[in-house]
Amino acid sequence: MTTALVRLDPVHLDLEPLGPHFGAVVHGLDLTTATDEQIVALRAALVERKVLFLRDQTLNETSQVELGRRIGELTASHPVVGGLDEAHPEVYALDSADNGFADVWHTDVTFMKRPPLGSILRPVVLPPSGGDTNWADAQLAYDSLATPVQQLADQLTAVHDGTREFGYYLAQRRGGKGNVWDGETVTRLDPVEHPVVRVHPETGRKGIFVNPGFTSHIAGVSEHESRAILDLLYAHLTKPEHVVRHRWRLGDVALWDNRSTAHYANRDYGTQRRVMHRITLRGDVPRGPQR
Repeated sequence: MTTALVRLDPVHLDLEPLGPHFGAVVHGLDLTTATDEQIVALRAALVERKVLFLRDQTLNETSQVELGRRIGELTASHPVVGGLDEAHPEVYALDSADNGFADVWHTDVTFMKRPPLGSILRPVVLPPSGGDTNWADAQLAYDSLATPVQQLADQLTAVHDGTREFGYYLAQRRGGKGNVWDGETVTRLDPVEHPVVRVHPETGRKGIFVNPGFTSHIAGVSEHESRAILDLLYAHLTKPEHVVRHRWRLGDVALWDNRSTAHYANRDYGTQRRVMHRITLRGDVPRGPQR
């Protein structure tokens, strides 16, 4: 007697694209009750659309962490900044009352050898207005570069350094002992090198992988040349046609692929408070084009 294998039909999510190739709102999916097949489809849509938004969700800290574990392997909250509490060491609380804002374009944690694969973010406290977040499509930005500029960028390596942003925090607020990242306790933030153009490990697409938040310079060129190249790439990456902007409301959840995007949180809410809770998925070592 033989047993027939039952093959499940692929799940088709209800996606509302925010642009031809970048960003989407996912309708009709409850993240607390999603099936395994729906999570697989969500993960695939994340790679394809790079940033996804879901409205009217009911996640809390615990269910946010549980969702992250269904999608991938979680990291600590951050290499340097402590977690929300002992029960939720994976949750990074971005509180504007404690310098928890990110009003500079950046890709998360590129100052480590293995930056995160992606992040899941939800608002906890929102100001009456303002506080939108913008994401840039690094792959679309690369594709729209002139071919000679692509060829130049393909050959370059950049240095990423977290000291300016987190060195003081590590030394003074954590006593020189950060979190465990990639199996080691972070006690110093040594600069790391990554390719200027990253090849996505799942799709093979190329994307610009430098950011104003953590990239210090291009390796092997003069300071003047480095600044000129980086300024060109930053200006191109953040052109309006490469960017989607999200206006938050409570119950929202955003997921983004950190390997193919950069983002910027608007700090336009004055003295009002804004609190966001983020978890991050463990990534791999960035790989550049074969030379």
